[in-house]
Amino acid sequence: MENSRYPKFTFTWLGGLVLVAGLFIGTMAVSFFNIFWMFVFKESLQYKDWFFMLSNAAGFLTAIAFFDFFIVRPNTGKKLNFNFSPTNFYTYLLIFPMMLGMMFIAEFITSQIPVTGPFFGKYYEFFERLMEQLTDDPVVMVITAVICAPIFEEIVFRGIIQKGLINKGTKPVNAVIIASVIFGLVHGNPWQFVGAVLLGCVLGLVYYKTKSLLLPMLLHGFNNLCSTILIMYTKNESFADAFKIPEWMILAGGIILFSVFYYLFTRKYKVHYSEI
Repeated sequence: MENSRYPKFTFTWLGGLVLVAGLFIGTMAVSFFNIFWMFVFKESLQYKDWFFMLSNAAGFLTAIAFFDFFIVRPNTGKKLNFNFSPTNFYTYLLIFPMMLGMMFIAEFITSQIPVTGPFFGKYYEFFERLMEQLTDDPVVMVITAVICAPIFEEIVFRGIIQKGLINKGTKPVNAVIIASVIFGLVHGNPWQFVGAVLLGCVLGLVYYKTKSLLLPMLLHGFNNLCSTILIMYTKNESFADAFKIPEWMILAGGIILFSVFYYLFTRKYKVHYSEI
């Protein structure tokens, strides 16, 4: 690994602060640009469909740049770089059904979280209004959810946090769980938290085994594409509602899919690449 073109950085609390600072400064820069635009053109960009996408991208790009310049380069002498190599076709045949199985399991667990009541009811109403605002323009929604989010989020949560923890000496299973829990927490609501943690574990497993960040990006995009299609055509992010079947059938199918392809991926077909 000493001669690797990929820097062997570590992730600590300082790295976390740098990421948060970069995210904050990038987001604030877009906000200041909006204030300038309002002052000059008497129009707020905040209500434009693409403004959230721009703000989100600026925040993540600045966070990644901050981590690169303030953590990676001073400590490794190399710039932040990741392996985006494709793998053999058989690997894709294993990881996508495994991901779909976990998506089904996550949906069932999420469906058990209340959406009514003194706390969950108001919170869920706010969450629904926010999602409606984000899905006004289908093109912007697809670009944000299916392209931008998988790229930026996988670089941060799997490429920086999970990989940095493993480089630091954290057990791989613990690093995958920690990165997945942080991934769930940043979504800011209990309904997306469950799915983000479970799906993050699959993404982390695939990244750890293959060492290629391309694969979790593709899986993340696949998950978000399915959610986007469900929202656009059924107005509900639910496979059970789309297929008109009970949630327990979704759970059963998910357990079977995940179990079979998890076994094939981790036991039968022992893929484990290394970075050069």
